[in-house]
Amino acid sequence: MQKNLLKKIRYMIVFFIIALALSGITAFPVYTELKWLMETGWLNTTHFPGNWLQRVYAGVANTQASYPFLFYGYDWLAFAHLMIAALFYGVYKDPVKNKFIIDWGMFCCMAIIPLAFICGSIRGIPFLHILIDCSFGIIGIIPLMICRKYIVQLENVITAEHSL
Repeated sequence: MQKNLLKKIRYMIVFFIIALALSGITAFPVYTELKWLMETGWLNTTHFPGNWLQRVYAGVANTQASYPFLFYGYDWLAFAHLMIAALFYGVYKDPVKNKFIIDWGMFCCMAIIPLAFICGSIRGIPFLHILIDCSFGIIGIIPLMICRKYIVQLENVITAEHSL
């Protein structure tokens, strides 16, 4: 039972680490990604976010041409994602001892929602895009909640085995 729970926890954590790392890595080439989307026709007004993404691309292209050093902020954003993903290795290594990382991660997922609504509104981000940003927290919390449930079960199994 203990090995099976540990295996489930580790699968969930590896999935979460990969998703978080990929999410961060995509911040490095933001100009290149948007340029590619523009060139392939994905940033046209016939798709749902087309108008908004064309506007974002224009801003990114102007920034790239005039102030490329501002993308250093994107580099730090990507780095933060990678470091946060690395933090979850503690859960992989010892889930019971590092259960607090799961709790912290769930708190962070929930904190995305007020951040998106407050900062998104201040920055003029369209409402539907704010909802998409919120979905990262809502979707991200799901594997963490499942993982936490498994960790509590593992904790109970370990406690029961030690009391015998």
